[in-house]
Amino acid sequence: MTTRRQADGAIVVELRGTLDAATVSSVRAELLTSLARGRPRVLVVDLTFVTFMDSMGIGALVAAHEAARDVGGRVRLRNPSEFVHRQLRVTGLSDLFGLPSGSPNSRSYRF
Repeated sequence: MTTRRQADGAIVVELRGTLDAATVSSVRAELLTSLARGRPRVLVVDLTFVTFMDSMGIGALVAAHEAARDVGGRVRLRNPSEFVHRQLRVTGLSDLFGLPSGSPNSRSYRF
């Protein structure tokens, strides 16, 4: 996991591997700490290298969303795999994180 601030003030947290019971506490802590310390308008969670995410991982993202809202910011997800995107669609959370609710055939939502 790496964290950096972009020139526009957004904080980017790049996650790798699996987002599940074994890793979720450190991921949640990093996301919440980044929001509390940096108070960014946008926290970008880059999921390019996340291969699996379960309900606990989704819970960490929702906790980050709520914390961002509390400081006047928002969380946006970047580059989820088809599996991760499907998990978010099934739970009805893709719109919450700025992802299209349909299947990402063209991957045009990547930024």
